[in-house]
Amino acid sequence: MRTTTVTTWSLEQTSSADLVPVQVPDAASGIRIVRSEVPSPEFSRFLYTAVGGDVTWLDRLPWSYEQWRAHLERPGVETWVAYEHGTPAGYMELEAQPGGTVEIVYFGLIAAFRGRRIGGHLLAYGTARAWDLADRWEGLEPTRRVWLHTCSLDGEHAVANYEKRGFRLFATKTEEQPEAAPPGPWPGAHA
Repeated sequence: MRTTTVTTWSLEQTSSADLVPVQVPDAASGIRIVRSEVPSPEFSRFLYTAVGGDVTWLDRLPWSYEQWRAHLERPGVETWVAYEHGTPAGYMELEAQPGGTVEIVYFGLIAAFRGRRIGGHLLAYGTARAWDLADRWEGLEPTRRVWLHTCSLDGEHAVANYEKRGFRLFATKTEEQPEAAPPGPWPGAHA
């Protein structure tokens, strides 16, 4: 079995004041960010595969419909979707964890929307929603920490984008993983 070296970086903010804002696109850009309030395994799986298909997101591919549904219906799990003129461009998934911690579990853009200044806006907006997550969920502790991890299989600018928004590195891990081909979304989609 062939392996590849993968570096994983973990980053965090420990205060809402850490968040560095970004210029909000003007209305003419057609960029909107909307919370997907109705848990939809079909829509969430579409976002997961459309964004992660070319960067080797594999962990949720084997999930059943029921696993997707159960996850999405958990209190404190939110999906925020960026749209450009009504077309999904990318998303961020937030997950409340014990002790006032919120993880940005997934974040990214569909390949055709990368490099168009949508990612910084989505990251800033979604991180602000992580900081006020408890305002929307009765019984959750106020957020005291927002964290995420990214790896060398993700986009080459991922770490820099997080750092520009005020995230600080707190751990780095390098390990060998089985080599896997990106799953799609389908052959030739990014040619």
